[in-house]
Amino acid sequence: MPKVDETRLEIDLKALTHNYQLLAQKLPEQTQIMGVVKAFAYGTDSITIGKKLVDLGATHLAVAYIEEGMRFRRRGIEVPILVFYPQLEDLPKLLEYNLIPSVYNFHFLRKLKTALVEEDINNFPIHIKINTGMNRLGFDLKDVDELQNELTSGNYFKLEGVFSHLSSAGMPSEDDFTQAQINKFTGVVEAFRKNVNPNFIAHLCNSSGILSHPEAAFDMVRAGIALYGYGNNPEEQKELQIVASLKTRIAQLREIPKGASVGYDRKFKAEKTSKIATLPLGYADGISRTYGNQKAEVLIRGKKAPIVGNVCMDTMMVDVTEIECQEGDEVLVFGKAHTALDFDKEKQSIPYELITRISQRVTRVVLED
Repeated sequence: MPKVDETRLEIDLKALTHNYQLLAQKLPEQTQIMGVVKAFAYGTDSITIGKKLVDLGATHLAVAYIEEGMRFRRRGIEVPILVFYPQLEDLPKLLEYNLIPSVYNFHFLRKLKTALVEEDINNFPIHIKINTGMNRLGFDLKDVDELQNELTSGNYFKLEGVFSHLSSAGMPSEDDFTQAQINKFTGVVEAFRKNVNPNFIAHLCNSSGILSHPEAAFDMVRAGIALYGYGNNPEEQKELQIVASLKTRIAQLREIPKGASVGYDRKFKAEKTSKIATLPLGYADGISRTYGNQKAEVLIRGKKAPIVGNVCMDTMMVDVTEIECQEGDEVLVFGKAHTALDFDKEKQSIPYELITRISQRVTRVVLED
C-alpha cells in the first residue's frame, strides 16, 4: 500500500529518453544497448522503465534475479533478459520464462546442464561472465580452456554472450588498470570466437565504461546508473538528466526556543530560536538514519534546509529558520534542481544506494514524455 500522495517519487520518461539517446550517440552505430533494470529499475518503476527502454531501442534488459525477470515476462516484455545472479532453486522458472542466465562458475554450469538434460532442452542460450579484475563473480582466466571444453561437449548450450565488468572505469587514476581489463577481455573474446562460437555478443562496458571508455564498446554495452541521470564527474552530470525526483510536503511547522531539542535522543539542540519543519518521510521510506544530524539537506522554496536530529521511521525534521515557508509547501528531497549528490552533502553514500532504497510504499508518479 503506497503512502499518501504528498510523498511521491516522480519518474521523468523525457529525461530517460534524453539519457538513452545521449549514451547511444557516444557508441558505434552497430553497438547494442542492454538496459539494466534490476532493483525495480534502480528504485524507480521496473515495468514502466523497461517498456520505455525497449521502445527506445534497447535490444536486451538485465535484472539481478530470476523473479525480477519473470515480472517482465508476465507484463509482455519479450526481449532477451539477462539474469545476473540466477539461483539454482529457481532454475525451473528460468527455463519456463525463457530467461538468459549469467553463468559465472562451474557449479552452476553443471547444475544447469543437468536441468537441460532432464527437460530435453538443447542449445539453451547463456552468457558467460569472465573475471578480469573485479574479483566479484566470473570465471578466472585460468578456467577458460576447461570452460571451452564444457561448452563444446554436447549441444546443451548456445553461447550467446561473453561479458566482464569494469571495476574503476570512471576513475582516470585507474586508467591503466581499466586498460588491462579491456586487454584481458579482448583475449578471452578472441579465444571463444575461435573455439566455441564466432557469433556471440561480447559486452564489457557499464555506465562508467560507456562515458569514459566508449572505445571498449564491443558488441553491446550495459547501461545502468547513467540512464537514471548520474555520471562520474561534474561534466558528465551536466549532460545527463535526473529521472527520479523524491518530493514531499511540510506536515507541520513549529518554533522552538534556544536550548530546545528535536527528535529521538535529543541529537539536535537549538542554539537560537529556530523554526523546524516535520516531513512525512523517514527511514522506512529509504532515508537512512545516517543522513540525520545535518549530514543531508532538502530543498524548500529554492533554499537548502538541513535535516536535524535523528531521522525517524516515518518522519524527519529539517531546520527552516531562514526560509519563508508554510505547512503544505512542497519539499524536494532529491531530483533535478537538487540531486542525490546535493542531498548527501557529506557524501555518506552514492546515488545508487540512495535511489534504490526508496521504499515501495512511496507512491510512484510517471511523467510521460
